[in-house]
Amino acid sequence: MAGAEAPTLVELRVLDGANLYFPRPAIKLTLDVAGLLSLPTERAAAVAGEVGGKTRGIGLDLAEPSQLAERLADVDGVGHLVLAAIERDENRIHAFQLAGATRLATLKLIGYAQVVHLLAPRMDPAGAVVLFGGRAMDRPYPGSTMVSTVNGGVTGLVHSLAVELAPIRCNAVHPGIVGDSPYWSAKGEAALEPVRNRTPGGRLVTMEDVVGAVVFLLENRSVNGVNLAVDGGWLLL
Repeated sequence: MAGAEAPTLVELRVLDGANLYFPRPAIKLTLDVAGLLSLPTERAAAVAGEVGGKTRGIGLDLAEPSQLAERLADVDGVGHLVLAAIERDENRIHAFQLAGATRLATLKLIGYAQVVHLLAPRMDPAGAVVLFGGRAMDRPYPGSTMVSTVNGGVTGLVHSLAVELAPIRCNAVHPGIVGDSPYWSAKGEAALEPVRNRTPGGRLVTMEDVVGAVVFLLENRSVNGVNLAVDGGWLLL
């Protein structure tokens, strides 16, 4: 299918498994065919109804990879795939919580890989995969032991998948502090102002900025194997 047209991206809604990283009404990110949301079982149908259109909700947990084959068995005709799972594990090495660390590593690395393994044969060869990582891998903070570690692992996974999945492309987006996300906005200006002051443009990343980056990675057919930082240049200062 060389030279095939890439799947058309009309509207995209990025949600993660546990936290709804982007509020449902705020950001739209779904595909031109039936959108698919992976959420906890008890919320999947309700959230899919709120999104509307042909969107279908499937209850699954990326931290339980042995269940994924059954949950995704009837999914077919995948154009693009966005894996945006986020789990805010606050784990310090001097007070290491094994259960939380194991869950996060499984979710972000094994879970991601298993979903791609299962859906790759059903994907359009002109399609793309986008994984979510994060800037904690480059700017760790107290409690980010496992978050920093798995986000670094996402970088390596992207490079491997870009080679193995070809001609399907694979990239990742690594957001910095997303100031208007529910998690960070709840922390208030005392937490956000120092980050804003260390960002060259003097503004924080927004959810819309992250969505724009995801759309770019999906649609630009010459971008492959890229780990795209979306942080406003935060690490430059």
